[in-house]
Amino acid sequence: MMDLKLAPSFSVIALNAQRSLHMTTVKKVSLRCMAAAVILELYLEGCFTQIENKLTLPKEGLDQAHSTLYKETVLQPLLHKHAEVKGDLNWWVKKASMLSNKQLKKFETAISDYLKAMDLLEDIPSLLGSDMYFDTAEVEVRAYRSNMEAYSSITENIRAEILEEGSVTDEVICMLWLLRECGCMHDFFSLNEIEKVNIKLHVLYQSNVWAKALLPIQIRHGIELGIKRFLELKTKFAKTFIGSSINLVFPALEPSRAVFIETESWFDNSNQRLDAVITRLLSYGHEVKVMERGSIATLKIDNLLYDAIPHFVMMKVPIQGVRLVPKRPL
Repeated sequence: MMDLKLAPSFSVIALNAQRSLHMTTVKKVSLRCMAAAVILELYLEGCFTQIENKLTLPKEGLDQAHSTLYKETVLQPLLHKHAEVKGDLNWWVKKASMLSNKQLKKFETAISDYLKAMDLLEDIPSLLGSDMYFDTAEVEVRAYRSNMEAYSSITENIRAEILEEGSVTDEVICMLWLLRECGCMHDFFSLNEIEKVNIKLHVLYQSNVWAKALLPIQIRHGIELGIKRFLELKTKFAKTFIGSSINLVFPALEPSRAVFIETESWFDNSNQRLDAVITRLLSYGHEVKVMERGSIATLKIDNLLYDAIPHFVMMKVPIQGVRLVPKRPL
């Protein structure tokens, strides 16, 4: 995947559109999965010594070629003062996903700096900050934006491997597991595709040694499980054990809630109104591409798709504009 290792590849997806200045709940979920991705990356690189099902990592076990700051920020709390640490795969990924808030913030800084140095991530004004209420209140909201070419390449590679016939690499199995644990499969696959993914994962679980070891592991925390119980009352979940949480709608990669972009003039023509909104978004530093025009247009803004719905807000006088609603799959 773009010559990127597993944790940076997943982080390109996971950090996109996340708020950069605040530790939101959804970003915390993403960071926990990103930390687990570091352990999986080390495993795929052969950094662990394995005896039966126990994985051992010496404190000085990473040579210079494998060591990076983002790995060290995850491993340091796990290794601590021990000469070496031993545990099965389940233990390692769960330990990594349970870093404290302070440790998660340190990890976020390390991995985001790593991606920024490669021009794969930047810090821009958040789309939410363009909302009329945030804008008029002069509230600054900033967010990460991943390199658009890298973002598309990584997500398209995952989709191609899992939806098309043929073998699936260990790295893509890891990526699918990470997306599942973030609860955001619905961001990248339609409902029909999710059913196909579920079937493919079940087949992999039965036939692939790595999938059999990884897929049963769950690292979700209490808030996600609570949301899952609520959604079980309303949502039909995938039927197999491995896919049992694949439809969990937890917005770990939630781009932002619907935002209202007002226009400075009143337009009778929908194209003129849309063009005025696009001009405004461009002035805030966003990258905007019109995917489809019409009464409800589709815009691609900073890697994510939105329905642009004509709307007006009643104040002392009506204010015309467009409400941007996140569209799935992305």
